Amino acid sequence: MRVMALDHGSARTGVAVSDPTGTIVTPLPTVLRAGARKGRRELLRLIVDRDVGRVVVGLPVGLQGHDTDQTREARAFAAKLADALGPDVPVELYDERFTTRMAQATGGTADEDSRAAAILLEEWLRVHPVGP
Repeated sequence: MRVMALDHGSARTGVAVSDPTGTIVTPLPTVLRAGARKGRRELLRLIVDRDVGRVVVGLPVGLQGHDTDQTREARAFAAKLADALGPDVPVELYDERFTTRMAQATGGTADEDSRAAAILLEEWLRVHPVGP
């Protein structure tokens, strides 16, 4: 099963996807304004085209573990995405603290937001392996 991770932001959403075994994570180009109609269509197209079986949305919890405005925005985004995808592609939230800082530190050619999504997905896959 392929898993996609999203590092949601109001302007840009970082995207990363795993291979079917959950071994390799690949950052993809960011999706602009994924909460808007055009961005959401692009995101849904990626999910279908990549045969994604689960979506993990980064949850930007405050350092003390409290919800922030960004946390509430991520929850609302994940709920709308879950409604659009239906029960066949579960959407879940996963703590994304420090993924952006880690992406900044590692560098690379992919967009920073998508590198953060890749780090989020690698962490999620360590806890939730999907391979055989």
